[in-house]
Amino acid sequence: MRSGSNSDAGGYSIWFVLVTAGFITCLITANITGVKLVELHGWVVPAGIVIFPISYIFGDVLTEVYGYAQARRVIWLGFFCNLLTVVAIWIGQVLPPAPFWDGQAAYERILGYTPRLLIASFLAYLFGEFTNAYVLARLKLLTRGRWLWMRTIGSTLVGQAVDSLLFLTLAFAGTIPTVALLRAFLTQWLAKSLYEAVATPATYAIVAFLKREEGLDVYDHKTRFTPLSLRG
Repeated sequence: MRSGSNSDAGGYSIWFVLVTAGFITCLITANITGVKLVELHGWVVPAGIVIFPISYIFGDVLTEVYGYAQARRVIWLGFFCNLLTVVAIWIGQVLPPAPFWDGQAAYERILGYTPRLLIASFLAYLFGEFTNAYVLARLKLLTRGRWLWMRTIGSTLVGQAVDSLLFLTLAFAGTIPTVALLRAFLTQWLAKSLYEAVATPATYAIVAFLKREEGLDVYDHKTRFTPLSLRG
């Protein structure tokens, strides 16, 4: 197994492509399904909570196996794929519907986004994902690669807190009471973090498999941790 800096992880194997595809699929699916609110044992959460935490698991795997620099590229790729999806949905919305098609109102109701929600979603995603990757990469250096469970759960607690707090504040501050906003934040943050904790055995198995198959275990000793660079 090869242990090194992010520059060691320059290849794009089938496993890397599959993890990247899983990450982006979870992201886009969560954004589409998130418009539905569901009640689970008295807690109201978006339906996207079923799939969105999995994107953080994929993000943890990317950073743990391939390093922060590769994870950074995938995070930006996910951002632009999501942007393309939103643009395509918007174009579909403004195109004139066929005279016999009666689903325009439903299309706009489910797939339409207000500018405020879009900005909140995009910023929360970028800040949350980059925070998650940064914390995990730093913890890996501090722990010398030990205690993967602590690193994945710890980075998720911080990343999900940033994501949930930023999104809810930007999207709903001033429109719903502060107490309700805080309750929504705590609900989403705890639910997503618990999801990560429950999935820890699966994360261990995937990480071990990829490290073995790829011959990689990247430590970001020389990485520039700015999110604005696509280099190492």
